[in-house]
Amino acid sequence: MNPTEQIASPTGADPHHDRRWWILAILGIAQLMVVLDATIVNIALPSAQKALHFSDANRQWVITGYALAFGSLLLLGGRIGDLFGRKRTLVTGLLGFAVASAIGGAAQSFEVLVAARALQGAFGALLAPAALSLLSTTFTDLRERGRAFGIYGAIAVGGGAVGLLLGGVLTEYLSWRWSLYVNLAFAIPAAIAALGLLRNQIASARPRIDLPGTLTASGGLFALVYGFSQAETHGWGSPATLAFLAAGVALLAAFAVIQRRVAHPLLPLRVVLDRNRGGSYLAVGIVGAGMFGVFLFLTYYLQQTLGFSPIETGLAFLPMMGAVMVVATTASTALLPRTGPRPLMTLGMVLAAAGMVLLAQLGVDSTYAAHVLPGLIIAGLGLGLVMAPAMNTATLGVESADAGVASATVNTMQQVGGSLGTALLSTLSASAASSYLAGKQPGPEAAVQAAVHGYTTAFWWAAAIFTVGAVASALLLRAGAPALDPKAEPEVSGSLPAFEGGSP
Repeated sequence: MNPTEQIASPTGADPHHDRRWWILAILGIAQLMVVLDATIVNIALPSAQKALHFSDANRQWVITGYALAFGSLLLLGGRIGDLFGRKRTLVTGLLGFAVASAIGGAAQSFEVLVAARALQGAFGALLAPAALSLLSTTFTDLRERGRAFGIYGAIAVGGGAVGLLLGGVLTEYLSWRWSLYVNLAFAIPAAIAALGLLRNQIASARPRIDLPGTLTASGGLFALVYGFSQAETHGWGSPATLAFLAAGVALLAAFAVIQRRVAHPLLPLRVVLDRNRGGSYLAVGIVGAGMFGVFLFLTYYLQQTLGFSPIETGLAFLPMMGAVMVVATTASTALLPRTGPRPLMTLGMVLAAAGMVLLAQLGVDSTYAAHVLPGLIIAGLGLGLVMAPAMNTATLGVESADAGVASATVNTMQQVGGSLGTALLSTLSASAASSYLAGKQPGPEAAVQAAVHGYTTAFWWAAAIFTVGAVASALLLRAGAPALDPKAEPEVSGSLPAFEGGSP
């Protein structure tokens, strides 16, 4: 490494401050790529299946391979960024993601495609925590931080909808392979810009990686995500589902015990035991679980019931993205510094639940403008109120040495929540559709009615998930606005959190 790149910052000077808004653009591109890649391939999957001749039973592995690698390696990726420098970790993640995407786009067999998707997930686990921790350590002024996290949080929520639209356009007008190749257009320019704009900051004390913690955390997260994917396809009573879920819980329990005892834990418990941070992590997981009530089942409804094309489906989500973007930036800049996270995130969960209740009223003869759009906009307003303040609060006040793993925990909760939401809502939707058909005369009309009944059942359950999130946010999050004390270490003073305002 060039010696000038490694900044010890003994005086607390932040080498990124003057270029912070350009850095936000790079980090936003990285976050968008990771988030949209979770949905962009969904639209292209039927075309890829036809081209590579793999079975319906194997189809899920194109999605699951990415989720397993990404979810299970996030905490390790966050700690690698803390130990070896976030610039180096981010650039490695971006370039590796680009290479994996190129391999997947050129794949001539199912096995190569799945391996490439898993490789994407592994490099995504490097770059996602590095991007969020760089954002957290670069923006320390409370108002500017709010604006930056508002934009970043809007991308985190809206990126899935962008993936649906982009996947539809690329698949319809080019080829399914471009849903993977397109990542090169994100990753390579972002990596080049990062090389010029970022400085690699490495902590003066570099403890060894907590190997027992890494193994138990990665193994536990792998087992949980795999168990949820098995539940989606084989049911919650399947022996494989139960075995993997039980193993995941056991391994994560062992991980928690290890973190209390080792000298240099992978995830220091001080990061998650703060009420505001712990509540924010939980909120991110709940949003991840409930959001699939919007993206997954509304996509099915728009295409299979209303007859929308993939491109029209992607465009249908744009009003929700607009609502998220406007509210997320406003909430983080104008409201969070005054009110703190509790009222914003509680109200946001309530609005998201209300949006789901409206979508649960959909029928076979409903229309987009009259029946879908209002629910989408209200849900978008709610998600914007939750996600940006949650990501901001979850990383605010964390010591610089822990910023990477704190950021990785945000991504981990979003991934685990999304996996749980997909499995749970898919199972409930399928069961509701089957129950609806019981005793009825089979036929196309009954099948459509049963499918819509399944979707609306999923929306009702998503509303329940967001309602739980509202109660949890009201109970867990601390009252009052965050205060910045330039001379203080991150700690709680009275009822207000006092956070370090200087640069790392």
